[in-house]
Amino acid sequence: MKVYKPENIRNIAIASHQGTGKTSLTEAIAFQCGASKRLGKVTEGNTISDYSPEEVKKKVSVNTSLLACEWNDVKLNLLDVPGFLDFAGEVDAALPVCENVLMMVDASSGVGVGTELVAERAKALGKAAVIFINKMERENADFDRCVNQLAEKIPYAAVPVQLPIGAANTFTGVVNVLSRKAYQFTDGKTTEIPMPEDMAELVEDAHFKLMEYAADGDDDILMKYLEGEELTDDEIKLGLRGAIAKGLFAPVLCGSALNSMGIETLLGFCTSYLSSPEDCLPKEDAAKPLALLVFKSITDPFVGKLNLFKVCQGHLGAVTTLYNVNKDKEEKISGLATMLGKATVPVTELCWGDIGVFAKLANTGTNDVLCTKGEPQEILPIEFSQPTYTVAIQPKSKADEDKLGQALQKILEEDPTLQCVKDPVTKQTLLTGMGDTHLDITLERLVRKFNVLVDVVERVLPYKETIRGKATHIEGKHKKQSGGHGQYGHVFIDVEPCYDEEFVFEEKIFGGSVPKQYIPAVEKGMKEAVQEGVLAGYPVTNIKITLIDGSYHEVDSSEMAFKIASNLAFRKACEQAKPVLLEPIMNVEIRIPDEYTGDIMGDINGARRGRIMGMDKDGKMQVITARIPLAELSRYTIDLKSMTQGRGKFTMQPDGYEEAPAPIAERIIAAAKNKNK
Repeated sequence: MKVYKPENIRNIAIASHQGTGKTSLTEAIAFQCGASKRLGKVTEGNTISDYSPEEVKKKVSVNTSLLACEWNDVKLNLLDVPGFLDFAGEVDAALPVCENVLMMVDASSGVGVGTELVAERAKALGKAAVIFINKMERENADFDRCVNQLAEKIPYAAVPVQLPIGAANTFTGVVNVLSRKAYQFTDGKTTEIPMPEDMAELVEDAHFKLMEYAADGDDDILMKYLEGEELTDDEIKLGLRGAIAKGLFAPVLCGSALNSMGIETLLGFCTSYLSSPEDCLPKEDAAKPLALLVFKSITDPFVGKLNLFKVCQGHLGAVTTLYNVNKDKEEKISGLATMLGKATVPVTELCWGDIGVFAKLANTGTNDVLCTKGEPQEILPIEFSQPTYTVAIQPKSKADEDKLGQALQKILEEDPTLQCVKDPVTKQTLLTGMGDTHLDITLERLVRKFNVLVDVVERVLPYKETIRGKATHIEGKHKKQSGGHGQYGHVFIDVEPCYDEEFVFEEKIFGGSVPKQYIPAVEKGMKEAVQEGVLAGYPVTNIKITLIDGSYHEVDSSEMAFKIASNLAFRKACEQAKPVLLEPIMNVEIRIPDEYTGDIMGDINGARRGRIMGMDKDGKMQVITARIPLAELSRYTIDLKSMTQGRGKFTMQPDGYEEAPAPIAERIIAAAKNKNK
């Protein structure tokens, strides 16, 4: 592939609701551009961009794929982004590195939630947008209904630049509103035909609207338009490009990706009217020292690691090493390439604004910045969605356990919306992602890529215990004297709540009843004892223990004997000091559209046992802050999607502990006792 200057590059993220035909469109574009010799189909599992075994098996995209194509001396870097809501991290990665987003709508089913969410994110990032109403050949296809829905549901003004000729089985072509010319689609070819007479008035109305947007795209053109002068073709193009780049409107086109209808006209529009890196990035970035941002990492057990990157500054030519700013390490560069699905396509250099791939970098991952040694650069990192759906996993065998840690590390390097931790209280391995489907795919990858099998097991929540009362002069005595060297430890303690600290130990020994050398053993015994409470075996917190008295034996006393005596005293004291169970509480921030506010608040106050702490308005969204027990949030990722048709999101942070209600505590204590029988 030849080298393209920034003005001849179009970086386009193809992102929208699942099932709208994104992969079919990228397949049709690759075929139309001559990058592919055959036209694959999702249903047959042979498309260029859906190549992983999970994608082939499930007939759905789960990874972002890069397809570099060429059309009329313009390079198109297409990022085919999964539409399923669980893979929001793929949208997070793709949008920041593309100047444009191409959103798709199913002509028969209308605007999906995923498309709404992509549009909101793209608008917030200042991206130029174009919309392709797909599946016009389908029964019940309705172009006008889709345009009306777009006007209601996305933050861009959706303005047709094409009008369809017919619909469903009568869909044969489009009228270009700008040129007022009609085109017929036949066998993947586009032919100009006379415009249907009954569409003349509709086309004129749409053309007039486009002229208004063209005028708004440039101040000089606007003045000329307001003075009643006719705009030239070049001025119209300049104005429309400016208006699209500013997000003043999103042009709407239509066709059928599956039948290769409207692909040529879409390509022509994208190459002529969408933004290049030169249009959007500061011109001085081209002259700055080289800086690359890695936006996606892929680990393959056969090929190794692939790092997709964007040239954010400077010019990338033939290099043998680059410096990783984040890791403070040099990387050996074995070659420069772009991609067409899973295939790498060698290139000699990449200009500022272009997208490429490196293979087999040892230390580089997503969000790392690569530059020339001695010229470190700073690039803003990509912000990824916070995962909220957690499951506990355990390896099936000892062999799986030995491989699990390294396999998980490589999986996490691939996907920034995955987190994995070992709970310090329960000792369980917790895997957190964007939803159940996301985690299902992750576990399948563990098996396929690393041959590691795990079971999803019931999550044990990190409850704690504490005391609400005091217990004084509680004895703990360990005596074992059966001939020879015996064991003797004897203590008296007081216990009381301590709300400022988790654990406090004091000693008030007078007269040497417990020798000084054994007091550290008593404290150590207490620290060990608080790890297992008397109710359900959970750690005890917010407790003060005072050693007040005891006795010892000149020969038989030892540190171990006093540790055992301390444990006995602690358990007796806790049983008498009104022990209670504490449950973890989360501070939850929930973003939902206005119309769901009542249902969500009712759910929080009711089934979730939560307390609403505040509400704020953010445009059309309500932001609810609440404190909710962690026990009631295990399925909240899934439930919130269901209650809001996928429009709701939430984040959560630990916010201390509170006493569990009696029925909850009784159930947990009973379960713990049954487990220990």
